Amino acid sequence: MSFTEIYSLLNAGKIIAGFNSIETIAREVTAYNAKKVLIITDQGVWNAGLIEKPKSILESAGIRVYVINNTPPEPEVEQVNIIFNAAKELECDLIIGIGGGSSMDVAKIVAVMLTNAPSLSEILAGAKIEKRGIPAFMVPTTAGTGSEVTPNAIFLVPEKELKIGVVSEKLLPDCVILDPVLTIGLPKAITAATGMDALSHAIECYISKKANPFSDTFALKAINLIARSIRQAYNNGQDLEARHDMLLGAMFGGLCISTSSTVAVHALAYPLGGKYRIPHGLSNAILLPHVMNFNMDAAAAKFKDIAIAMELGTDGLSTRQAAKKMIENLYSLIRDLNIQVNLKEMGIRESDIDSMAEAALKVTRLLDNNPKPMNRNDIYGIYKKVFPG
Repeated sequence: MSFTEIYSLLNAGKIIAGFNSIETIAREVTAYNAKKVLIITDQGVWNAGLIEKPKSILESAGIRVYVINNTPPEPEVEQVNIIFNAAKELECDLIIGIGGGSSMDVAKIVAVMLTNAPSLSEILAGAKIEKRGIPAFMVPTTAGTGSEVTPNAIFLVPEKELKIGVVSEKLLPDCVILDPVLTIGLPKAITAATGMDALSHAIECYISKKANPFSDTFALKAINLIARSIRQAYNNGQDLEARHDMLLGAMFGGLCISTSSTVAVHALAYPLGGKYRIPHGLSNAILLPHVMNFNMDAAAAKFKDIAIAMELGTDGLSTRQAAKKMIENLYSLIRDLNIQVNLKEMGIRESDIDSMAEAALKVTRLLDNNPKPMNRNDIYGIYKKVFPG
């Protein structure tokens, strides 16, 4: 970027991190004079018992706590509206999103819908969010989306077979709690997919046309933390140090999104989630190395920086050699994390590539930030690489 360009960093109000940091939640909620709190989560987090501790801590402080625990993995507009209507009836003072990206995205949007007139459908169609919502706290239980610190929320619009993002600084939460203890029970497959999602955020934002000194700093730190700990977190989920690294890496990746932008990986991932319901993190993991291969000619120097951040040993290597080593490590990560990369085995037919490419081509908000222009044939070719034969 040019030094004459203006850039900004959008950030959550307060970020608290560390082992058992969830124990600070009552103190932080009390600072907002909240008497009635709504926790928005999903069945997996609820069944894992992760709501019990924060709920008990809040109730012990004299705060009434309600829980909505049916956030779907890929929230649709109508599903969000049901949660919003339930939240409106409860008349709570503060919302807490506990879980993965879906629960946090729903919590963020419901908080602003409670203070703004437009419906979610109107917001997705371009209606502006004028006011901040009621106070919102985010507590991630996965290390992936970084939604806890982003001004974004993503929702599924089935009739368009696409995921559509809402971007507004009014969505930024008031407080974030990063407690690695809440992530130690995360299944291996989710650890892998969400971790690769976080890595994708950092790499994409680093090579994006919108990259700037803020995003570069956060991206390289995120890449370093994730690259050194993702295999250990996958192989030994009880390793709190690795889990801590992954949570911080995901958060730094989210901060990257707040000041830069993801690129073609996410653009190509949206049709996979929108039409075929492939989890977002898994979609990004599958596509990441192939899109980076495509970008080699335009981003080799930055790929070398990433290789250095990954501590891959680049002494004596040319820029291109180091860049190739970085991409090889992405393929190696996918193998080591046992990530399924065959779209055919996920129920997608090769004949579907045409419609997928057309859908991805419409995600200009992200494709325009890719360091190398990408046309329909390029997109088709990348999708083709994740089919067998």
